[in-house]
Amino acid sequence: MAFSSSSRPMNHQVFLSFRGEDVRLNFASHLLKALKDTGVNVFFDEEKLEKGEQLSQALSRAIAASNLSIIILTVNYASSKSCLAELSDIMDRKHTQGHIVLPIFYHVDPSHVRNIGGSFTTSFEEHESKRPVDEVKRWKAAFAEVGKLKGWYIEGGKFDRPEFEYIKDIVDKLKKKFDE
Repeated sequence: MAFSSSSRPMNHQVFLSFRGEDVRLNFASHLLKALKDTGVNVFFDEEKLEKGEQLSQALSRAIAASNLSIIILTVNYASSKSCLAELSDIMDRKHTQGHIVLPIFYHVDPSHVRNIGGSFTTSFEEHESKRPVDEVKRWKAAFAEVGKLKGWYIEGGKFDRPEFEYIKDIVDKLKKKFDE
């Protein structure tokens, strides 16, 4: 499943962005396993970062070395300045290099992401009180934009389908993208 339609060298086909405390030990790890089982080379920060390596620079290099990013948006995603900086970098690369971005709205309403509503309002208000205005403005723009992209909405309610079915859909979508 090689993906080679770019002139820049690719170390990873997929960059997986998520808030670790929300999904690292459940959804993200299951998605990672399914992608790897299909032969997709995935950047997953816990496995790929060298001890002592500066996080933001390493993640930026990993994003640059990937064709596609999967963003798992969760209730606490926007409370992390690291996640928002990562998302901003990903969305910049979407505009400048055609980086593909696939969002997963994991137990969050996509309209809350698009409109920075719900718990995200509080997260951004906290950032605005502690961070430079321009930085938070970039984060908000990237966050609202990713909320407008087509992706998967995993509601998580009792009437939702099992997560493994979503993971299968995601893997199937990636196979199609890589075969294009």
